[in-house]
Amino acid sequence: MNRTPKLDKHVDKDVVLCRTTNRIVSRHTTKLLLEESIPFTMNWKRIPFYKRDEYNGASEVCVISINRNLYVKARRSIKGLNYQDRDRLLLNVI
Repeated sequence: MNRTPKLDKHVDKDVVLCRTTNRIVSRHTTKLLLEESIPFTMNWKRIPFYKRDEYNGASEVCVISINRNLYVKARRSIKGLNYQDRDRLLLNVI
């Protein structure tokens, strides 16, 4: 009798790691995640006109998502960014 492999409960469960409206900061963050071998997805989402005051007038926001299992490793690697880049990131806590 063959058993099917049991998958981890967090398979295909991505969580938002951070958001930013600055393209340079998003490049630095993705470069750092690539160096640490952390898989991620990066999406640019348009901000509606009436919500742009919340984002200081920016028209797009970059959302970086990772797998739930790698969240702690990614947060540790983000500490490697300089303080100016970290201040421009909005980190999500899960």
